[in-house]
Formats: sequence, structure tokens, C-alpha cells
Amino acid sequence: MMLVGAGGGGNMDRTMADETGQRYRGGPHRGGSRSAPYPVSRLAPPCELVDLAREIQRADEVIGARVSGQLAVIAEQIRTLQDQARAILEQTRRDQELHRVPCAVQRRPGQVYHLYRRDDGSRYFALLSPEDWGGRPPHRHEGAYRLEADMSWRPVEQQGAGDN
Repeated sequence: MMLVGAGGGGNMDRTMADETGQRYRGGPHRGGSRSAPYPVSRLAPPCELVDLAREIQRADEVIGARVSGQLAVIAEQIRTLQDQARAILEQTRRDQELHRVPCAVQRRPGQVYHLYRRDDGSRYFALLSPEDWGGRPPHRHEGAYRLEADMSWRPVEQQGAGDN
């Protein structure tokens, strides 16, 4: 920083200029050195444009890494939600299909129904298990399902120890 004179005859105004020629007009700064519009210490390192560009680049890299990490977490959450949605849609499709299978008795939640397939490919529900038929059911057994209170079907293999 240097004082620049405005006229001759030893009459100088209070204009200061830095190395780039940028001028500060006004009296000397009366505050902390951190808020000064010009360097106030000869010991302070010069602030170069290249240094500023390097600092901005480092900040961009750190911000980019942080954002990339956050987006990776969100992408994983999306994949998990998509998998859950597929499982729900598959279960819904199966439940709708099983509700269309004929049954000779009225369906009641909590009851286990056995799914059989006739030779012609048609399916039906029965209350009798293959063991109830003496191990020789009249048609091919395709599984046992419990009708839940929410009208969904749960395969008997998936029931926990506390379920009946």
C-alpha cells in the first residue's frame, strides 16, 4: 500500500492504492486489521489471485465429496425402497390371485386353507390338509395359507412359533 498524491505543491489527498492499482479513498482505517479494506501489516502474506483460486478449488472439492456422499446414501435408500415396493406389489398380486381361488366354505380370518390343483389346472381351497387325507390327497397340494385379519394371505411356512 502506498499513498498516492493528487496534485503538486506537496498537497496530497488520502488516497491509498495496492499492488494492482485498486484505490481506497478515505482516511486511514480505524478498526481491527481483519476488517481493513487493505493490508495493514507488512508481515501479512500477500493475497494473490492464484491463492484465492486454489482455495475456491479446494472448497469445491470438499463440498463435492460431501454432496456425493449424501447422494450415495439417498441412492441406497431409494434402492431399498424400490425393493420394498416390489415385494409389496408381489405380495398384493399373490393375495389378489388367492382371493379369486374358489373355496367351498366361507373364508374367515385366522383360518388355515390348503391350496390344491386339479388335473385340469384349476385350483381350489380346502380345509383338509394332505395329512387329513391320509397322506393321499385327491389333487396336488400347492401349499397352505392363513387368511389374516387384513385379508392378506400368509404361507403357513412363514408363520412364527406363536402363530396358530
